[in-house]
Amino acid sequence: MYVLLLLIAASLALAFVFLFGFIWAVRAGQFEDTATPSMRLLTEDANPRSSARPDSSIPHEVRITDH
Repeated sequence: MYVLLLLIAASLALAFVFLFGFIWAVRAGQFEDTATPSMRLLTEDANPRSSARPDSSIPHEVRITDH
């Protein structure tokens, strides 16, 4: 019987922790803009290395020849 009361108390405490976390996230603005992150994938540069400094240790073209 005591185990059942302990489990009920633990589940209520966990529910309040999640409720507090949700309220904190809403007040912090985590749910303000839900469309932009998914659209950002479509507008980002397809080749992120092209804007970075070229690395001279990586060959740009590899030719395989038969000897």
